[in-house]
Amino acid sequence: MPQPFSLYNTLTKEIEPFVPLEEGKVRLYVCGMTVYDHIHVGHGRAMVVFDAFVRYLRYRGWDVKYVRNFTDVDDKIIKRANEKGIDPTVLAQNFIHHFHEDTDALGLIRPDQEPRVSTSISDIVDMTQKLIDKGHAYVAKGSVWFAVKSFDEYGKLSRQDVDQLRSADDGDGKNHPADFALWKAAKPTEPTWEAPFGSGRPGWHIECSAMAHSCLGEQIDIHGGGLDLVFPHHENEVAQSECASSKTFARYWMHNGMLTMSGGQKMGKSLGNVINIRDALQAYPAEAIRLYLLQNHY
Repeated sequence: MPQPFSLYNTLTKEIEPFVPLEEGKVRLYVCGMTVYDHIHVGHGRAMVVFDAFVRYLRYRGWDVKYVRNFTDVDDKIIKRANEKGIDPTVLAQNFIHHFHEDTDALGLIRPDQEPRVSTSISDIVDMTQKLIDKGHAYVAKGSVWFAVKSFDEYGKLSRQDVDQLRSADDGDGKNHPADFALWKAAKPTEPTWEAPFGSGRPGWHIECSAMAHSCLGEQIDIHGGGLDLVFPHHENEVAQSECASSKTFARYWMHNGMLTMSGGQKMGKSLGNVINIRDALQAYPAEAIRLYLLQNHY
């Protein structure tokens, strides 16, 4: 008999007892890596947190299906590949290989499924078309945009006011500044797939909704990821998933805090304070790194 537990739910901002969709089972989806470089210790914190969480739940008798994705189609991957003069899919595959080397060396269990954007295009196209058909998305200049004003509950996860927001996705034909891209029109230097609404590639947010749906169903128990993903990524996942299915997407949202460095900065490539996992493992045992990362609350 699984033992009960409670967790802090970002959606309600409260600690709540966990009640599963299906007795004894936990459907867990965690946002994984965008694979354009080696993973650093900050990434490792998220990996270690959810590794410990899954191990704990299984120890307590829960049947956990653990899914974590790879984003292998993305602006950063394309930019890095073009700089190196190689195919973006080759770059991504190389860093997926390095990711597994590093996480295996860190002693982490692998998820039950590790879907990739590049092999989930049909699911992404199907969900995008469904959103168009339901009036929650529209085509403009070859791209498909999600209409945030079509979802009355937009902002419920991050507590944002939609009228004060502007999406980072630029493009002609947007109806509202906060509308975000589900599908980006084809460009000569980018990977391209055919779709009923035009040639192009997926936007960032739609990928996780489609992969979670494919692996775990229209509703999941727990969605995890870093605190920096609450907005806009997870907010947009909520909107597009619930508009596509007319059901609650994730009942519990679990977010880990960032690894902070001196001065209170998070570890990040853009800040130049990165220590890669593979370098850390040259200096310290994997068990010591995991213990260090777990000494503070997630």
